[in-house]
Amino acid sequence: MKFGAVAPKDALGATAVHTIRQGTLVLKKGTLIGPAEVTALQAAGIDDLVVARLEPGDVSEDVAAAEIAKAVAGEGVHVDRAFTGRANLFAQASGVLVVDKDAIDGLNRVDEAITFATLPAYKPVVAGEMIATVKIIPFAVAGAARDAALAGVRKPLLRIAPYRIRKVGVVSTVLPGLATKVIEKTLKITAERLAPAGATIVAERRVPHDSAALARALDEVLKAGSELVIVFGASAIADRRDVIPAALEEIGGRIEHFGMPVDPGNLLLIGAAGSRPVIGAPGCARSPKENGFDWVLMRLLAGLPVPREDITGLGVGGLLMEIVTRPQPREEPVRSGRPIAAIVLGAGRSSRMGGPNKLLAEIGGRPLVRIVAEAALASRARPVIVVTGHQREQVEAALAGLPVTFAHNPHFADGLGTSLKTGIAALPADVDGAIVCLGDMPQVDAGLIDRLIGALDPDKGALVVVPTIDGKRGNPVAWSRRFFSDLMTVEGDVGARYLIGRYPEAVVEVPLTGRAALTDVDTPEALAAVKAELERT
Repeated sequence: MKFGAVAPKDALGATAVHTIRQGTLVLKKGTLIGPAEVTALQAAGIDDLVVARLEPGDVSEDVAAAEIAKAVAGEGVHVDRAFTGRANLFAQASGVLVVDKDAIDGLNRVDEAITFATLPAYKPVVAGEMIATVKIIPFAVAGAARDAALAGVRKPLLRIAPYRIRKVGVVSTVLPGLATKVIEKTLKITAERLAPAGATIVAERRVPHDSAALARALDEVLKAGSELVIVFGASAIADRRDVIPAALEEIGGRIEHFGMPVDPGNLLLIGAAGSRPVIGAPGCARSPKENGFDWVLMRLLAGLPVPREDITGLGVGGLLMEIVTRPQPREEPVRSGRPIAAIVLGAGRSSRMGGPNKLLAEIGGRPLVRIVAEAALASRARPVIVVTGHQREQVEAALAGLPVTFAHNPHFADGLGTSLKTGIAALPADVDGAIVCLGDMPQVDAGLIDRLIGALDPDKGALVVVPTIDGKRGNPVAWSRRFFSDLMTVEGDVGARYLIGRYPEAVVEVPLTGRAALTDVDTPEALAAVKAELERT
């Protein structure tokens, strides 16, 4: 291919390499120069332009891209029409992308003018998703290079493996302290994981964390027609002789591999009962966040084997995301009565009150915010930090004389999330957690706060403590410091509720009686009702 600057009259039949804008003339890159373009260039005063011109034996960029794309496309792959030297490839159906990496690397080494890029191997894709692209870098490629590229493609280099497994069984083992809601949440998350593959849970069992009981449950879900079984253990698999692998072998199954160089997802077990896969799920599989379990599950749903060499080859790019629920080392032994701070959110504008600041409204001669702060001070929480914002001076005056620390949030108008972040940022480095109290909940007393703090036990996985009344979650909420970095990312006015939903395995609920944990003062009517109730007592 010839490439260089020529006068307009010598550009006839060549391709413009760059876009030209001069006066009213716009000549776009890639335009084939004809008589009209020559005239327009001359009229615009263009003395020369850079063009590309095919020589004998050259193949145009679009033709070469289309031919190579057609050669590499396998089952379930659609090749779109080539344009500007690019041919895009799309999935025709949902499934898992299978690529021949070595052959693709070989294709990309043929000539620098020819490139082929794909999504990661074994990525789950949906119908219509772009999965690869062939791009010819210059405007043409030597025919010999094109021929060499095609000669190296002896079979399709990528295909879509459609999902084949539709019926999934789930068995959960149970130990004291594992809440039913954790299992329910796990089932919901698992169903959501399976949905893109068109698979559903057809059999579900909950049994004690015992190999004999688990073996019976495995046999039952397999007989119920499960094509794949997932086991969620109440305790993580620690050894090939542990409960889950032992139960699998008890029913005549086999262990194919235990352990995985992907974090989160290390403690995953892959086995089989006859021809049907069985997965011993790691604890992170209870979370909707991507983890190593996803990588294995989707391949198995597509009927693709996951041999040991594939598992051991996952180390490079193996996620490495810290798991908030994982036990953490401590610089010193756990102290009895470890410090848990209290954050009182008192920055809001009381927009639903119709004007007055509800935090300054008095009940029994005390402002609302003072009642909440005094309750926190009467509890074991230390220090007590009050976040201010709207009417900062008045709120601070309402708390005069109390041993609290003030943290001002200048962005209070942007929502509760900004106040939460202000409070977390103000915490001392040595606190092990914090209980977040709303400044408009005057019926929350020191006893309730202490009860929630007492249930916070990071070493036993109790990282978030939430009060409940008749199954409905309320406030305040106690948080382990392991969540502080997550709380610093909260935006808007919805608070941190989504974190509670994301990490169900970290949440402990404390059932309460009464309405204190559900009653906040948002309206004049609510204020009147709470005031009447408190003043009666």
